[in-house]
Amino acid sequence: MTKRTKVCFWLIAAMVLIMAGCAPREEHKAFREFDHIQQQIYSGSIEVATKKRPGDELSAEPSLSNCLAYAAAHNPELQAAFSRYKAALEAVAPARTLPDPRFTYRYFIQEVETRVGPQQQSFGLAQTFPWFGKLQASGDIALEKAKAQGQAFEAAKLKLFYQVKHAYYEYYYLARAISVTKENVELMRYIEQVVRTKYKVAAAGHQDVIRAQVEQGKLEDRLRALQGLRSPIMAKLNAALNRPAGAELPWPTEVPQEEKIEASDEQILTWLGEANPELKALDYQIAAQKKAVELAGKDYFPDITLGVDYIDTAEALMSGTPDSGKDPVVVMASVNLPIWHDKYQANQRRARASYLAALKERLGVENALASEVHLALYEFRDAQRKINLYRDSLIPKAEQSLKVTQAAFMADKASFLDLIDAERMLLEFQLLYERALANNAQRLAQLEMLVGRELPRRSNQEKDEPEAK
Repeated sequence: MTKRTKVCFWLIAAMVLIMAGCAPREEHKAFREFDHIQQQIYSGSIEVATKKRPGDELSAEPSLSNCLAYAAAHNPELQAAFSRYKAALEAVAPARTLPDPRFTYRYFIQEVETRVGPQQQSFGLAQTFPWFGKLQASGDIALEKAKAQGQAFEAAKLKLFYQVKHAYYEYYYLARAISVTKENVELMRYIEQVVRTKYKVAAAGHQDVIRAQVEQGKLEDRLRALQGLRSPIMAKLNAALNRPAGAELPWPTEVPQEEKIEASDEQILTWLGEANPELKALDYQIAAQKKAVELAGKDYFPDITLGVDYIDTAEALMSGTPDSGKDPVVVMASVNLPIWHDKYQANQRRARASYLAALKERLGVENALASEVHLALYEFRDAQRKINLYRDSLIPKAEQSLKVTQAAFMADKASFLDLIDAERMLLEFQLLYERALANNAQRLAQLEMLVGRELPRRSNQEKDEPEAK
């Protein structure tokens, strides 16, 4: 066997020995869970890259579900959150892997003379093994942080869906407000013509004609202001969809329904603690900090380094020397000396403080979210009350009042101011009803974003649809 062959043999043998010592007998449960999550993520990424999904294209008259699917497929902030999740998953494998083996080559400038011959060079291979449990704790910390990033992705998705729903329902309200105001402009034009006719026959004063024209001008100005709102609201919806701000969007085709939540406040708050992704992310951060405390406690224990050295020895100068040119093989073991206890104690205190901070942060966030849920529930129910009030009581009465006042004005039994007041009242009630309908849907979307799940509900079907053009 030549010397080069022997060098290769010993190095390969040492590598096999070290790698055999690296192989865990039983994979930790958390690592198996990481592998399962990673497979799901990458299979999903392949599907995203190779398959065309329903939301990849925005239809000519996009529904709310179409807008949500399109936003999920194209929104850059959501894609960034997903990439951060994948990046966090990739940190798990390095955290649970042994440090790189170390190869050492030494060349003797002055050969070391020995009985069996001069030593010329040496080759060494060493592997450091962290103390028992360090790699497992490091991998657990990375995995918990990756799970937290996964929940951050879920939170970003819920926030995006809320933004799309809020803008969509605001766009719906604008469509209805323009439609209702147009109807009132046409009604005011008709009233102005009637007043002109009565003025010609001396049945109305000139001041009534002026008032009619002023009221018509106010309504037309209100209509122009509403029409001017279309561009900024459309830009807000386009931003969530990752489309150019000026891209055209038709008026919404879906009418928001009057929603009623079939769950108690206590149940909704319970779901908040269980399903809210922000709270779940903090739970994973708490778990990671708890593992960090455990890992800091292992700093007092040394790491072990095992290695093997092969020394290349030339033939002895004296012929016939026993074992002439024999190459020695040295097995090495070393440990670091953890003597700086002040540093390790500081690391432990820092880890405990971070753990307590995470616990307190979770409590504070939960309290803040609970207060937002209470406010959203109030606004949701207030919108419900207004919907019932305007739809079932005030609007029918205002319509009846306008008809009666209009008939009385034609018969010279009511003043023009009475007619204007009746028309104004009907317009305001109609707009407030549409506003309450949009608010009801927006607050429900906010509640589902906060709670982190779809809430059980039932809808009262509405017949009106946006007609603005």
